[in-house]
Amino acid sequence: MTPARRGHLAMLTFSSCVAGSFSLGAMAAPLIGPAALNAARFAIAIGVLAGVALATGGIPRRALAAPWRYLLLGGLFTIYFVLMFEGLKTADPVAAAAVFTLTPAMSAGFGWLFLRQRTTARMGLALALGAAGAAWVIFRGDPAAALALRIGPGEAVYFLGCVAHAAYTPLVARLNRGERPVVFTLGMLVAGLAILAVYGAGQIAATPWADLPAIVWIAMVYLAVVASAASFVLLQYATLRLPSAKVMAYTYLVPGWVALWEIALGRPAPPALVLVGVAATAGALIALLKDETRPPPRPAG
Repeated sequence: MTPARRGHLAMLTFSSCVAGSFSLGAMAAPLIGPAALNAARFAIAIGVLAGVALATGGIPRRALAAPWRYLLLGGLFTIYFVLMFEGLKTADPVAAAAVFTLTPAMSAGFGWLFLRQRTTARMGLALALGAAGAAWVIFRGDPAAALALRIGPGEAVYFLGCVAHAAYTPLVARLNRGERPVVFTLGMLVAGLAILAVYGAGQIAATPWADLPAIVWIAMVYLAVVASAASFVLLQYATLRLPSAKVMAYTYLVPGWVALWEIALGRPAPPALVLVGVAATAGALIALLKDETRPPPRPAG
């Protein structure tokens, strides 16, 4: 398997992991402050990743060079997650997933700004097809529902977080100096926790940790181990092997995954028309999997 295809596989797994954070996060968000929730999940994720890093080669001294890189990236992801859970207090999980699908286009813009990555016409068409398929899934195959969309305060707050997420993706490729994904992610999480400890000190201290409902701890552990530690490593692994627009294109799968999560949690199943959107999204991903490069022409004779 080529490095690019391994990157695509990492993002396929990433999209399924991220989707769970919308459904579980929406259940936990009204019960705990976003800064406290994310500080706890970052701390758990740091413990997991530190153990993995030490067991698989350790943390080289050169990884500690230029710590400002970790502060910048940790700050962006802290903004994203705090605003995500602030928005999920009022936003529907599927509506939030709709906002999340705006990140590929923004990431393509940041990719050009930071890395001068250009989006080809075929990739642009694939991104558009994926967006249409995602919208079909989000609005359950109902054009009237799409036309009647009203952006609520939760969705607006979360959109600002998605801007930070879109900038984070190309900056990983720009700032990574050869560190392994697990080590680089660990540095970013430590920086993010430090930022949260300062920003959310009052909220963290005021949280009744011993009296939190079970769903909060379930969501917290999932967010820490799956949606933080595992997904961060997957995202950085893919970012080093794929253009930013292709990496973020996998966000188009998230609404479909969220619909499956909602079913698993006892919500109503989507109508059969939603499968049309799933098929369109699959078509976009097949187009993205196709190699952009062509072999050189063979000499005559």
